[in-house]
Amino acid sequence: MYQDKTMVCRDCGSEFQFTAGEQEFYAEKGFQNEPTRCPECRRVHKTNRRNGPREMHDATCAQCGVQTQVPFLPRDDRPVYCSDCFAQMRG
Repeated sequence: MYQDKTMVCRDCGSEFQFTAGEQEFYAEKGFQNEPTRCPECRRVHKTNRRNGPREMHDATCAQCGVQTQVPFLPRDDRPVYCSDCFAQMRG
């Protein structure tokens, strides 16, 4: 029923395939419009829309003392951990 279609990305202008499987998925989900961006541009657009540019703040890890950056403003009354120490604490 569905056949692969060659589409042109509206952001970067490259050609991409809108596969039969993707078309079936779109139909199952009830999406009315075909994609206008290639998979890479869709991923970038979705990330930017969801997160926007994050403001990072310098901090020192309370566990190992390494300099790191965090996406929140550190406070003096709460410890801040680097990603490695934070992962160890959660794991």
